[in-house]
Parts: sequence; structure tokens; C-alpha cells
Amino acid sequence: QVQLVESGGGLVQPGGSLRLSCAASGNIFTIYTMGWYRQAPGKQRELVATITTRGNTDYADSVKGRFTISRDNAKNTVYLQMNVLKPEDTAVYYCNTAVLTTTLRRLEVWGQGTLVTVSS
Repeated sequence: QVQLVESGGGLVQPGGSLRLSCAASGNIFTIYTMGWYRQAPGKQRELVATITTRGNTDYADSVKGRFTISRDNAKNTVYLQMNVLKPEDTAVYYCNTAVLTTTLRRLEVWGQGTLVTVSS
């Protein structure tokens, strides 16, 4: 079993900041690329940012310059620092990764999601 547990969502005013965290736990041998996705009401889930094991990052155009993804491999944790938040950033944010378990199974894992609401 492998689990991703997210935290850090909440209500913030436009222009504000939030930091999301996602910790992986379970029978993990290796964690590969980690990422954040989001799903706004009535819309499809979309990629926000990814980070490889070596720290290479990629961002959706809509968040470039405002969001920063990082990871702590020792803690099996990925972070998303979100600055200059806009109302259109309102969504449920999901953590995602692929892992190789200790039994050498490759699994794709999703977190339960954390709600971010940007509103005055």
C-alpha cells in the first residue's frame, strides 16, 4: 500500500499565498516524478506542475512565475508554493506520483485532494 496525503489548502484572498504539501508513505522503494494537478468546478482535471527525481520542473503556462514546485526526497514529500493567487486558481488540488514498491510493482498514486479557494 502506498498513500499520498495532502495538506495546506484553504481560503485565501486574491494576491495571497498558500503552500501545499504532499507526503508519500507505505511500501516505497523509489518515487519517480511527482506532480500537482487541479480540478475546478465543472472543468477537467489539469496539470499544474511536475518535478523529476533530479529536480527538473515543468509548469502550466497559467501558473508560471507564480507557483513553485519542490520536493524533499528524504521525506518523500512534494510541495507547491502558490503566490499571487487569483480567483481562477480556485480548485481541488491533487498530488500525483508513480512509485516502485518494495515488491517491485509500479503504481500510479493519487492523493485525496485539498481545496484551495481564492476569494475576497
